[in-house]
Amino acid sequence: MEEYQPQLFQQWLQKKSAALSEQTFRKSNARGYLGFLFILPVLMVVGLFFITPLIMTAWMSFYKWPLFGKAKFIGLQNYLNIIDDGIFWHALKFTFVYAIIITPLIFILSMIMASLVKDNKKPGVAFFRSVYFLPTVIGFGAASIMWRWLLDPRYGLLNHLGVSLGLFDSPVIYQDSFNASFFVVIAMVLWKTAGFNMILLLVGLQGIDKDIYHAAQVDGATGWRRLRYITLPLMRRTFMLTLILSVSGSLLAFDQFYIITNGGPMDKTITSVFHIYNNSFMYGRMGYGAALSIVQLFILMVISILQIWFLRDKQGRA
Repeated sequence: MEEYQPQLFQQWLQKKSAALSEQTFRKSNARGYLGFLFILPVLMVVGLFFITPLIMTAWMSFYKWPLFGKAKFIGLQNYLNIIDDGIFWHALKFTFVYAIIITPLIFILSMIMASLVKDNKKPGVAFFRSVYFLPTVIGFGAASIMWRWLLDPRYGLLNHLGVSLGLFDSPVIYQDSFNASFFVVIAMVLWKTAGFNMILLLVGLQGIDKDIYHAAQVDGATGWRRLRYITLPLMRRTFMLTLILSVSGSLLAFDQFYIITNGGPMDKTITSVFHIYNNSFMYGRMGYGAALSIVQLFILMVISILQIWFLRDKQGRA
């Protein structure tokens, strides 16, 4: 009978462990390569339609780049010109005012709509969900054109009905008043976007276990306490997503103001993106428009990071 040799056993065990580790590593690599192949089309699309244009925009921002003609390198001059661009700062201020007003209105209306249709057992819930969400299917451009037609002083249906019903003596020309123009845009955006945010909030509401509400009700928690201590904390991440999308969309507003108000009256409803469009394509200053775009991107990134930071939980998690 052979004598037990610990050294030989240890060598065999090390070789076996190395073989198993190598086999596991190969399998992990194979799964990793397979996963990479699955996301490769997405990476290609992102690289082609986001990363590449972003790099080109950053590169153009250092040039005097006319719409027609030869580009000339001017370094940081485009960014220095932004400091003295009073129209841009006025447009940026108006954009922030618009975002501050429209964001809570969208959130409140969407939350009310989601609360009304969250119970699948109520009759007509599926119908009203479809009705609430339907405007989301329409593009911003098409929705803006439709609202401009409805409010047209000569052919608009709403103006015609208002005069016919005696609500006002003559057709309302909303383009002549800043308040009227701003109200029309606010109403259109609420009608257009509330349904999408309703879906996000509805998913968050339905994800909360009903037993939690029943237990709180048994303990004597009122509706306000259930909202404060159950609904709001458990929907924090849903609120974060909804808030970031709403604020980002508001700061990038363009179609509704370009089509409905055309920046009027007296250029009071020009947004920052509208100003970028004017410089790039109306005035032919592509390099300056690129610099404005980079500044706009930086502002969006800072605001998004601040929103995530403020809405993090006590452990610092998003």
